[in-house]
Amino acid sequence: MAIYHFSAKVISRANGSSAVASAAYRAAERLHDDRLGRDHDFSNKAGVVHSEILLPEGAPERLNDRTTLWNEVEAGEVRKDAQLAREVEFSIPREMNQVQGVALAREFVEKQFVERGMVADLNVHWDMGKDGMPKPHAHVMLSMREVDGEGFGKKVREWNRTELLERWREAWANHVNERLAELDIDARIDHRTLEAQGIDLEPQHKIGPAASRMPEQGLEAERVEDHARIARENGEKIIANPEIALDGITRQQATFTRRDLAQFAFRHSDGKDQFDQVMSAVRTSPELVALGKDGRGEDRFTSRDMIDTEQRLERAGDRLAGREGHGLPAAAWNRDAAAGSGGLTLGAEQQAALAHITGKGDLSIVVGYAGTGKSTMLGVARDEWERAGYQVRGAALSGIAAEGLEGGSGIQSRTIASMEYQWGQGRELLGPRDVLVIDEAGMIGTRQMERVLSEAERAGAKVVLVGDAEQLQAIEAGAAFRALAERHGAAEISDVRRQHEDWQRDATKALATGRTGEAIHAYEQHGMVHAADTREAARGELVGRWDAQRLADPDKTRIILTHTNAEVRDLNQAARERLRDASELGADVRVSAERGPRDFASGDRIMFLKNERGLGVKNGTLGKVERVSPDSMAVQLDDGRRIAFDLKDYAHVDHGYAATIHKSQGVTVDQAHVLATPGMDRHSAYVGMSRHRDGAQLHYGRDDFADQRQLARVLSRDRAKDMAGDYGREGATAEQDRVRAFAERREIRFPELAREMVAKVQAKAKGMFAGFRPKPTSPEPVRDGKGGPINTGSERGSPAPNQAKAIERYARVQADMDRMREKGLPVLPHQKEALAKAGDALDRLRPQAARDLASAFERNPALVRDAAEGKAGGAARAMAEEAQVRSNPELRADRFVERWQGMARERAELARSGDRAGAERTAKKMDGLAGGLHRDPQLESVLRRRAPELGLEMRRDRPISQELTRSLEIGRDRGLSR
Repeated sequence: MAIYHFSAKVISRANGSSAVASAAYRAAERLHDDRLGRDHDFSNKAGVVHSEILLPEGAPERLNDRTTLWNEVEAGEVRKDAQLAREVEFSIPREMNQVQGVALAREFVEKQFVERGMVADLNVHWDMGKDGMPKPHAHVMLSMREVDGEGFGKKVREWNRTELLERWREAWANHVNERLAELDIDARIDHRTLEAQGIDLEPQHKIGPAASRMPEQGLEAERVEDHARIARENGEKIIANPEIALDGITRQQATFTRRDLAQFAFRHSDGKDQFDQVMSAVRTSPELVALGKDGRGEDRFTSRDMIDTEQRLERAGDRLAGREGHGLPAAAWNRDAAAGSGGLTLGAEQQAALAHITGKGDLSIVVGYAGTGKSTMLGVARDEWERAGYQVRGAALSGIAAEGLEGGSGIQSRTIASMEYQWGQGRELLGPRDVLVIDEAGMIGTRQMERVLSEAERAGAKVVLVGDAEQLQAIEAGAAFRALAERHGAAEISDVRRQHEDWQRDATKALATGRTGEAIHAYEQHGMVHAADTREAARGELVGRWDAQRLADPDKTRIILTHTNAEVRDLNQAARERLRDASELGADVRVSAERGPRDFASGDRIMFLKNERGLGVKNGTLGKVERVSPDSMAVQLDDGRRIAFDLKDYAHVDHGYAATIHKSQGVTVDQAHVLATPGMDRHSAYVGMSRHRDGAQLHYGRDDFADQRQLARVLSRDRAKDMAGDYGREGATAEQDRVRAFAERREIRFPELAREMVAKVQAKAKGMFAGFRPKPTSPEPVRDGKGGPINTGSERGSPAPNQAKAIERYARVQADMDRMREKGLPVLPHQKEALAKAGDALDRLRPQAARDLASAFERNPALVRDAAEGKAGGAARAMAEEAQVRSNPELRADRFVERWQGMARERAELARSGDRAGAERTAKKMDGLAGGLHRDPQLESVLRRRAPELGLEMRRDRPISQELTRSLEIGRDRGLSR
């Protein structure tokens, strides 16, 4: 369960701390402290899976040694209360494996700290909690002084700014969420305080296991008790008021499953007993509403507050739609009028949409595919509204979307958050002569949409919602735009005008209706889909093609798009290098940007990352650098305006050759270049592949997607958000009919429609083959814990080719590591990395396959040699058996009983032969085996029934793990180990 934790503190002598001792503990090493003249030895500490020092450019290599580094830091501080280092600690999502988690932490530390000039000592801990679940987190010790080729210099005061910490907190959340999406992990974190999210719970600011640290060693004890106290108090709050949990869960999702509830309860409770109480309190709360099953057959729930919000939204929408106050006469506008400076003529659908939004009702909705000329039509409407004496205001969720609305229609626009803030201050309030146009309305969550519509209804204003529910989804809970369009109807524009070629317009329609594979195939047929062996190679080919088109058509606009900020950074750098090679950039000037040091030059493309009304820029505004110094910039914006600013006042800038797809919604260019990564879905694919007029080049690496078929499958994933009202209740057939009609018009297949089709096919098949009994061709497949089949191979017992290859690769690496151990040599880092990669390849074929194979090899080492030599059948069968054991507590109990009884016999024989030390070692192994039972509650429950086989007479008030440990102590008391 992904949780958010990010904290920072200063390691200072004022509280008795030592930088050397702190580093030794976090790295689990033995370091000598020159100042104190003693060693700090924590080499027995477990759980450290990665330890590394990252140096900024120009730092001396000697600082790569941890002892040298922190002794130099200590030597450079003479004050008895000196601040020695800063420590940043953050949790890593437990949904990631160790390789993914280390890479996640390392990339963040490199970009946020090292590139700012700090020396970073990174240590990733993969501790296990008492519940048996991993608690991965990272400790990063950071230098507080600038560093050059000679060593440390003066302290950098700006690294202490509170604003910088807040940016790090937000950057970590963004970094984690991007990687979770890339890995297709359905979890997200939120950097905002619970208070800022409106959740009445206290944040649990510390993670990690309890550890005893001695004050004389200068180590601050972890506040584990405080962590438990907060969890316990949060649990008490939820038990007393379950609405707190329901409110927290529905912040970003309108409905949830039992698993979602269990994750939230686990995070905000202390121990199993309180967890059960929290779950019980929420499940029995009158505020919990059961909605029925979703398209996957899972039960879904929501809160009464969420339903109330949706109902308020419905009522506000109904009142607006039923009110007639801002209509224009049908003859007020000329159907054949040219729109905008380009002289474009409105098409039939645009004219119908224009008539719809200028009609009598105070709520009008336009649903249109990307590039259908919605903004052009709105420009004509603005002219007519203003001619009739109305004031037209524009709004959008993001700054760049607001800028796109203003640029395309001439409607003065701002972000919705800014608009709501002004309302809260009693300024710029809506009035009865206002028309509020909201663009990209599909990105707005239910709560925010309800607030805006309710305010407009109270003020007597008209609201026009424009968007496409199939583009990027709302960040907050709900799909308000779709729900309103279903309820009140909408003018629909499907005639794509942005693309120049007919086949590209058809491809955009395919993307808009979920037929992503069809669209990708169309672009591939026209030579616009490009595969490379790796993502890195694909990135290089993309930039090369971008550069060639830039030189061939310098007057055309273009943008590079991808899913994550990390990829954006790499693409920006590669694009700059092309311009530098062509001598199109001036001299580089290093500036201190908000995201870290950046080199800018005259001629550089630049992107603004924060709305600033004084400069007239928004988050996503693009321009070209005309002049740059370390302290200031002059930029010509793409709309022709020229601005100049001091970097001390505004430093939210970065290179503007590439951008995330999320930042591009609402943007139109001549040419787009898209780098596909695994975190994309059909919504981001739709946006990324529909920004262009002339063409879109799609690049991907085969290390991300094996072939174009897998590319299409990943980019077709549906992640559309739902509403509580989507789940039909009795008497809601009319509402369901509206949903169905809307879906059919858009050619969208909702889960309900899919289930109907399946049922019809099954019924038809039953009639066609009644009485038919096929002969069995293979035994019943082995199934995992969820009932899914486990691929054990063909009917003859040999594994599938892909699986056999993956097993052989894993076994070869394992055999190499075993040979190193047999020779008494340490396992090399590249071998560990190779094993992790081989394990990832197995896990892509079947989740947890690497874990099962490792367990099989541990039980039968002979399988390693056979599999490494290409005979993978035995390993595949053993791996399937381990999967069965892992998913079946009865089989795990069989294995535990067998192992315990064997160790008990071994211990007794050693004691009888007089080998007391050997008997004691076996007893310790048994103690460890018993102590691990708390990680597997299902196994512990089954073993209670089999207590006699373990030589126990169970007491009801004591866990079986304690009884087993107690039996070992009794054995010692009887002289077995004396």
